[in-house]
Amino acid sequence: MNRTTRRLADGREIIYFDERPVPRDAVDERDLPPVVAASEIRLDPLTREWVAMAAHRQSRTYKPPADLCPLCPTKPGRPSEIPEAEYDVAVFENRFPSFAAGVTGDQTTVDGLGVVPVAPGRGRCEVVCFTSDHQRSFAELSPRRVRTVMDAWADRTEYLSTVEGVRQVFPFENRGEEIGVTLHHPHGQIYAYPFVTPRTERMIEVARAHLAEHGSHPLGDVLAAELRSGARLLARGEHWTAFVPPAARWPVQLRVVPHRQVPDIAALTAAERDDFAEVYLRVLRSCDALYGRPLPYVAAWHQAPVHRDRELGWLHLELFSVLRAPDKLKYLAGSESGMAVWVNDATPEQIADRLRAALPA
Repeated sequence: MNRTTRRLADGREIIYFDERPVPRDAVDERDLPPVVAASEIRLDPLTREWVAMAAHRQSRTYKPPADLCPLCPTKPGRPSEIPEAEYDVAVFENRFPSFAAGVTGDQTTVDGLGVVPVAPGRGRCEVVCFTSDHQRSFAELSPRRVRTVMDAWADRTEYLSTVEGVRQVFPFENRGEEIGVTLHHPHGQIYAYPFVTPRTERMIEVARAHLAEHGSHPLGDVLAAELRSGARLLARGEHWTAFVPPAARWPVQLRVVPHRQVPDIAALTAAERDDFAEVYLRVLRSCDALYGRPLPYVAAWHQAPVHRDRELGWLHLELFSVLRAPDKLKYLAGSESGMAVWVNDATPEQIADRLRAALPA
């Protein structure tokens, strides 16, 4: 992999990850104003969970026509966020970040009343473009390109883990309008949070209790059980296994889990990164075949916190979709939204059967 770092017109960093040596010397000639981020985080005193406030994001780019896509390569007369005429994988700082290093302010409380803690939303948000081809999807990438994306995720995880104030690094992909995507170019994002997220805090808490009681990691035990059962198994490689969680919440949901406990993507070996590409592409293609249309989904990497409890983390990818039929969405109604008690219209075994039937030969 060849890595080149450049700067955009407003000073933001852009990094090219190429599969062959390529000169990256194109200059961003746009006249851009400085990035203004005014994020803050507030701690809900009833749940002890942080909530981010980022009102400046209201002005971000919203569903541009394909010929004005800001993630496509720059063309004569049509500059974009990517100054080069083509690229393999490109990563750049988000112009409308939820968290940013330059956010100012002090730790205080709402209205100075000492009840609700407030702090600057310092961190970093990056955009990861998987290919310069606007018409492709992640499922249509080659295994080699997925490996390049993996290397980019690893590079950014390693770097962002060193940024002052960052507590967790979260690479993810949102795909499809039903998920809320406003840019259709194949891309994902990376959030470097100034706190450990509520979901990760809960998983660490469960892992700690499970280890004390059983002497093992809960995800390792789940993986071993799924391999023994096979009822929800989707694909297995030398280093990774994909399966539907036995307590799946979503109408389409799967986990891709490495056989070895590692805290984050940066800790994966070359062989593990190669094998992930093969396993993940297979299940992604079954997802797109499931309803005979591109599946809207969120693909979320669960990584250990940066500075603590890393021995309790077990890296894995979780993919889920709100689509419960070709033309029907699952809405988070009273029980899910109000009480976080999920009700699934399909059993995990039915979900697995449908996805296996759609697996490519």
